[in-house]
Amino acid sequence: MTALNLDRMFQPKSIAVVGASERSGSVGGAVLHNLERSGFSGRVFPVNPRHSSISGKKCAARIGDIGEPVDLAVLSTPIETAPDIVRECVRTGCGGAVIVSAGGKEVGEKGRQIEAAIRKEIEGTGFRIIGPNCLGILSARACMNASFAGQAPLSGKVAFISQSGAVCTAVLDLATQERIGFSHVVSLGSMLDVDFGDMVDYLGGESSVHSIVMYVESLTRFRNLMSAARAVSRVKPIVALKAGRSRAGARAAASHTGALAGEDAVYDAAFERAGIVRVKTFEALFDCAELLAKQPRPSAAALAIVTNAGGPGVMAADALSDYGMEPAALSPQTLSRLDEILPASWSRGNPVDILGDASPSVFRQAVAICMRAPEVDGLLILSAPQALTDPTEMAAALVDPIKGHRLPVITSWIGGPDVEKARQVFNDAGIPTFDTPERAVRAFMDLYRYGKNLEMLQQMPPRLPGRMEFDSSRARRIVAAGMDRGGVLTEPETKDLLDAYGIPVNETVLAASAEEAVDCAAAMGYPVAMKVVSRQILHKTDAGGVLLNLSNPEAVCRAYETITAQVRKNHPEAQIDGVCLQPMAEPGGLELILGCKRDRDFGPVLLFGMGGILTEVFKDRAICLPPLNRLLARRLMEQTRVYRLLQGFRNHPPVDCVRIEEILIRLSQLAADIAEIRELDINPLIVSPDRCVAVDARVVLAESDRPAPLHMVISPYPNQHEARATIGGDLHLFIRPIRPEDAQLLVGLFEQLSPRTVYFRFFTPLKQIPHRMLARFTQIDYDREIALAAIEETEDGDRMLGVARVIVERNPKKGEFAVLVGDAWQGTGIGAQLLLRCLRIAKEMGMETVSGVVLPENRQMLALGRKLGFSVQGDACGEYTLSIDLDRL
Repeated sequence: MTALNLDRMFQPKSIAVVGASERSGSVGGAVLHNLERSGFSGRVFPVNPRHSSISGKKCAARIGDIGEPVDLAVLSTPIETAPDIVRECVRTGCGGAVIVSAGGKEVGEKGRQIEAAIRKEIEGTGFRIIGPNCLGILSARACMNASFAGQAPLSGKVAFISQSGAVCTAVLDLATQERIGFSHVVSLGSMLDVDFGDMVDYLGGESSVHSIVMYVESLTRFRNLMSAARAVSRVKPIVALKAGRSRAGARAAASHTGALAGEDAVYDAAFERAGIVRVKTFEALFDCAELLAKQPRPSAAALAIVTNAGGPGVMAADALSDYGMEPAALSPQTLSRLDEILPASWSRGNPVDILGDASPSVFRQAVAICMRAPEVDGLLILSAPQALTDPTEMAAALVDPIKGHRLPVITSWIGGPDVEKARQVFNDAGIPTFDTPERAVRAFMDLYRYGKNLEMLQQMPPRLPGRMEFDSSRARRIVAAGMDRGGVLTEPETKDLLDAYGIPVNETVLAASAEEAVDCAAAMGYPVAMKVVSRQILHKTDAGGVLLNLSNPEAVCRAYETITAQVRKNHPEAQIDGVCLQPMAEPGGLELILGCKRDRDFGPVLLFGMGGILTEVFKDRAICLPPLNRLLARRLMEQTRVYRLLQGFRNHPPVDCVRIEEILIRLSQLAADIAEIRELDINPLIVSPDRCVAVDARVVLAESDRPAPLHMVISPYPNQHEARATIGGDLHLFIRPIRPEDAQLLVGLFEQLSPRTVYFRFFTPLKQIPHRMLARFTQIDYDREIALAAIEETEDGDRMLGVARVIVERNPKKGEFAVLVGDAWQGTGIGAQLLLRCLRIAKEMGMETVSGVVLPENRQMLALGRKLGFSVQGDACGEYTLSIDLDRL
C-alpha cells in the first residue's frame, strides 16, 4: 500500500490544511496561499475551529466536518494536537498527512512521546505521514505546492528529497536563479513514518522523474533504503549528500534530527553498493542537480575542452587528473577540421585553445566540430573575459548548436560582473554553467561515476571452480556455547568456527599445563608458536602472551611459565585457560587481515587489507557490505595497495587471488548466517603461491536485535529455498534461487529456446538476451523478487532447464509471475514445480494475489494456470490475465 497512498498524497484531488489562518506569519496560511498560487486544480479545505471562513473559503472546525475523505492533510497546528487529528484523518479515510509542526524527537523525550502517540494511531492502517518538523511537499505534475516555502521551482525531471527544510529553501532559491526545474521537492523532517527508502521507491516508479537528488542527515530502516536504491539506481541516477561526516557534524546532525549517525566510511561503502553517487558538499550536490536537470548523462569520460584562454584549459585538465582521467585524445580527422578554422598558433590538442581573439563564429565552429567528433563523450566550454570579445555575445552564439545535442555540454564563463549576463544566457537556455572549471569537471565526473558504478554493478560475476559447502549447524553450536561463556571465543574455538565455513586454519592445540604443552609440541613437530588462551585477553601480544620459534621441549616448558607469569602480571583479573600451540608458519608469505564488524546501522561490514603487526600503522584496508560474489570480493581487494603485491611485484611471486576471493565469500556467508558476531578478526591470513591459512583469529559475540538474515541490509542468498526434486521418475533436479553467477547458465537455456517460446515469454522476438536484461534476471533483490531455477547437475557441468519468478508490484500485496522452460522439457512438470514453489514463497513474503499476462496462443501456459488454480480472464486486446488468490494455496 506504500505506493498507492503516496500516490494519493502526491497527486491529490483534495487537500485539507489544518491550522490554516489569515494571521500574518501563520504557517498554515502560507501553505493555503501557496496552494492557491501554484495552480492546484483540486479542492482545498481550510480547517480551523476558530474561523468560519479563510480567504473566502468556508472553514471546517475539524477534518470530520469536511464531509468527504481528503487525499492529503497538511497539519500546521501545535504538535501536541497531532495525535488526535491523525486519528480523525484515519477514521475519515484520508490518504496521508504532512506534519509541518516542529517539536518532535528533535526536542527530547517529550517530543519522542508525541511521535510515539502519532505512530500508534497509524499502525496497521496504511495511512502515511511525512514529517513532522518539515517544510512540506511540492509536486509539479499535480501543480501542488503544499509547503510554506517562499517560492515554487520550475517544472522539471529531477526529484529532490531533503531531511532539512532549510536546505530545501536554499535549493529552491538557487534553482530559480539557475533555471533548474524539479518534478518533486520533499522535505522529510524527522521521518516519523515516510523515509528516504519509501521516497526512492515511490519516485523510482514515477515516469516524470528521471533522477533523484538527496540531502541526508540520518537514515532509518536501512534495509528498506538499500533495497529501493539498488532497484532504482539501475534506471535513474541517485545523488546524495550525506551530512555528518565529521564527529562534530554527526553530533550536530543528531541534535537536529534526533537520530544517531553511523560511521562515515560505512556510508561510503553502502552507497556505492546501492548505486548511489555520494558527494561531499552542498555545492557539489547542487551542481549535480543542475547537470541532471539540463543535460544527458555522460556515458564515458572522454571530455573535450574548448577554451579561449590557456590557463582555464590547464585548470580543467588538472581537475580531470585528480580523478585519474585525461582529456579525450582527438583523432587526426578532428584535428584536421580544427586546423581549417583556427589560426596556426592554436594548441593542436585537447584542451582546444582557440586563442583570446577568436570571434563568436570561430568559437561556434570549434564547438560544433568537437560535438560531432565520435571520440568525444562530453564537452566543456570555457571562456575568460577578453578585451577583444564580448562574453555575452559569445555565449549567445553557442546556445543554438548546444541545445538538444546528444552529448552532455557544460560551460564555465570565468569572472565576475563582466560575465554575469553570459551565464544568464546559458541559464535561460537550460545549459548548465559553472563559475570555475573545477566545479564543471567535478559535476561531470560525479555523474560519470554513476554510469561507471552502474556498469560495474551489472557485470556478471564468474563462478567459483568448485561448489562451496558450509556446516552452519556446527557453527551455531560453537556460537551458542560461546554466548554461554561470556561472548568471547578463544582462539581454538574461533578457528573451529572458521573451519566450519571452510576457511583454512593452521593446526591449533590447547594445552592446560607445561607438561601437556611439551607433549603437544612433540606430536606437532618443532618449531612451534605458543599463545595464551584467555577470554579476557583479546590482544595477546600486548599482554605478553605470545612466544615464537620454540624449538625444543625445554623452550616450550620455559615459554609456558613465562607467558602465564607475564599475563598474570599485566592482567591479574584474567582467567587463563592454558596455552595453544601451533606449528610455525613458513617464512615468505604475505600477511593479510580479514574481518567482520557489526555496524549499528548497516549490520555486518567486511574488511580486507594488509595484515600483521603493522595493520594499524599502514591502515591499508577497504570495507564493503555482504553478501559477496567473486566480482565484489575482487573489487574489495582492488581497493587496497596490498593487492598489487598479491598480483606479484619484484621478488614477490603472484598468489592465488581466486582462493582469497573464495575465503572472502565464505566469510561473507558466515556473517550472513550468524547474527551474533559483533567482531571477527583474522590477522594474519598468510598467503603465498601455494598456501593460504588463517594463523591468528578472534571473535567477539553479542546478542543481535534482529535474527539472521534480517540483520543484513542487503538480502542474502535464500538457501532455505533450495530443494531436490525428481520429475517423471528419472529427471533429478536441483531447484534453487537464481544467483548472479548463473548468467551463463541462463544464456545456455535461452539458446535452446525456439523463436515461438521466446515470443511467448518476452512478447517480442529476441535473438539473444541483452546484457542489461541478463543482469536484471540474475542479479535480483530477494526482498523484492523470488526467482527459482531448475538445475540439472551432470558430470559435464550444470544445465538450467527452466526458471520461474514472482516480482513484487508497487502495491506490495500484489505480484507478477513469469515462467520459462526450455522446449525440450516443456510438458514435463518443471514449470508447475517452479511456479508453485514461487507462489508459496510469495505468500511468505506477504503477497496476497499474483497475476500475469499470457498470449492466447500460449495454450500450455493457460493450461498450467488453470491446473494450479488461476482464474483466466480475457481482455479487449486478445490477451489473457491469469490471477490467483494466494490464500487458496
